[in-house]
Amino acid sequence: MQRQCDLLSIHRSGLYYQPIKTSKLNRELMRLIDEQYLLRPYYGVYRMWQWLSMDKGYKINLKRVRRLYRLMGLEAIGPKPNTSKPAPGHKVYPYLLRGLVIRHSVHDWAADITYVPMAHGFMYLMAIIDLKSRYVLNWSVSNTMDAKWCAEVLLEAVRLHGAPKILNTDQGSQFTSEVFAEAVITESKSALSMDGKGRAIDNVFIERLWRSVKYEYIYLNPPADGLELYKGLKHWFNDYNTVRRHKALDGQVPAKVYSANKRLIPKAA
Repeated sequence: MQRQCDLLSIHRSGLYYQPIKTSKLNRELMRLIDEQYLLRPYYGVYRMWQWLSMDKGYKINLKRVRRLYRLMGLEAIGPKPNTSKPAPGHKVYPYLLRGLVIRHSVHDWAADITYVPMAHGFMYLMAIIDLKSRYVLNWSVSNTMDAKWCAEVLLEAVRLHGAPKILNTDQGSQFTSEVFAEAVITESKSALSMDGKGRAIDNVFIERLWRSVKYEYIYLNPPADGLELYKGLKHWFNDYNTVRRHKALDGQVPAKVYSANKRLIPKAA
């Protein structure tokens, strides 16, 4: 498998489609948490527990909700104590997009990971989006949120489209890791930008992408397994890039705007 992937220049993690097995109750709770979090990302563990237990009638304790939040990679947006302290051994990079006018495609990208509920388990989806055109440059699914996987998805996007000037992410441990930072700064020669902690609006375009893909595909047709998820996402992202017209793009599709803006990049850039 490793040799085949090397010959085809694709990352192996995108071919491992076994969902993580979990209990039926946890799957129900994670699905509800995911939907509620998209609507109210300011809900922390306690408020989500209140909503699940008092409004939805689940007899669960606070520890279960806290564990599921960690498993799904969620945290409430908003100010937090000691936000200037990076994770032990991890460097947090400054936010570089504030006040920046994005003029061309390929100059500025954003990357993020989201939890994906399935009929009998869950997986994680990573996507990289061009901020000028909203074009999805690359995406991949995996059963773990691994820094090496994130780096491979990024480097594959760079091979396909060239390197950006700036890549913006959140402060998740995968993105603050040395493995990912080296892929961005050393191999891609790009600047790494990170959202302020708890500020989902700093990466608003890709957060909006997650809302669209979940409400338009995943929640309506929960995939039975990883292969079905991959095929469904492939169709959805192709439709998003080449068919779906965006009001923010004056009614154009992302692929057309991406191609047109890419041609406008000065040769010296």
